[in-house]
Amino acid sequence: MENRFEGQYDVLIAGMGVAGLFCTLHLPADCRVLLLSKDGADKSDSFLAQGGICMLRSPEDYACYFEDTVRAGHGENDPAAVELMIRSSPAVIAELVGFGVDFARDEKGNFRRTREGGHSVPRILFHGDETGRAIASRLLAAVRQLPNAEIAEYCELLDIVAADGVCRGGIVRDGRTGKVFAVSARRTLLASGGVGGLYENSTNYRHLTGDGVAVALKNGVQTEHLDYVQIHPTTFYSEKHGRRFLISESVRGEGAVLLGADGRRFCNELLPRDVVTAAIRAQMAKEGSKFVRLDMRPVGKKTLREHFPTICAHCLAEGYDVTKTPVPVVPAQHYFMGGVKVDLWGRTSMRGLYAAGETACNGVHGRNRLASNSLLESLVWAERAAQAMASDGTEAGDGSFPAVDLSAYADYEGLKEGYAAAVRAAMQKQKQEQGEREAKS
Repeated sequence: MENRFEGQYDVLIAGMGVAGLFCTLHLPADCRVLLLSKDGADKSDSFLAQGGICMLRSPEDYACYFEDTVRAGHGENDPAAVELMIRSSPAVIAELVGFGVDFARDEKGNFRRTREGGHSVPRILFHGDETGRAIASRLLAAVRQLPNAEIAEYCELLDIVAADGVCRGGIVRDGRTGKVFAVSARRTLLASGGVGGLYENSTNYRHLTGDGVAVALKNGVQTEHLDYVQIHPTTFYSEKHGRRFLISESVRGEGAVLLGADGRRFCNELLPRDVVTAAIRAQMAKEGSKFVRLDMRPVGKKTLREHFPTICAHCLAEGYDVTKTPVPVVPAQHYFMGGVKVDLWGRTSMRGLYAAGETACNGVHGRNRLASNSLLESLVWAERAAQAMASDGTEAGDGSFPAVDLSAYADYEGLKEGYAAAVRAAMQKQKQEQGEREAKS
């Protein structure tokens, strides 16, 4: 079979969200890079992020930002990872501005900042209610200009190939033809997103099914906290099948309130997401209802139309004018704090294999992610993974590519069902173990 991906790549990247793109942009210009996108290049969850991206306001804000992040994570965060993320934020934002990301500014040209649940002060930069798209689209455009980067849309990583404990590349499937290829690479980055596709109700794209975690489990690569899954409190309630539309936490940060069937508020909307989710579920159980109501009228018509045009348009298409009436909302799976375990440089337990973004677990989020830390975390570790790839010893990922029996991947549906089952089983096992530990303490 003719190999679509000839020769050896320096870096193979599975995933084209902000992690995969930012990593590519920080690799040496002489690196031959192959980027895989399971769907279209703009169909990553990074493009869906509404709320914004955190940035340290000033040196005086550090202690407060650190405390907010650790409080949201129930104290299970890695302090070194949290410090790294926070202190890296000004430089990351400066880079994004350099790529043309147009964050909202006031009349003096200063960044406008909003606040979301769990934050003590406004420190979140935004671009309307499409911050993720504003960032990811600029990074994608920059990557498309790189002569050393090859983009393969509708192609997914089915497996990695290892020899002598070193990752040598991967097995790639072209979703349009069904053909499977062996790809040789000195370094491989897992940046394939989260696990939302394994849930009935999720804000994620349906094709994000924990592929990076599944591949890691199959190959004995260390994973961590696979049971740490975040539920977003406010997604638009619908009985339609498919991805749930997220109503950004920034709406509550700007004044929106949650109401029960009696029209009364029942919780503090700016508490961390898991606390608000629990309050909503308790209210639903009390009422015997399938949803609660989010009233955005306190935000004001001007702010709603300027800051949240996408949300307003979606709700209107569903029959709700948010300037006149509350909308039905329900919690849904949103973010994955666990994943493939990495160090502060994105290295996994296998030489030559790295991970970043939602696929990776670096300990920065702890048990529960603080709002708008995800884009920042992805960018910080993507850049550091690129630096590690460039500086790690040449023995990591070098050597001859081993023979691979591609017929082992012929049953695609069976393979994917097995992967999904393995991820679910590992998540359940770690959940049970966590419960046992808590019961003993």
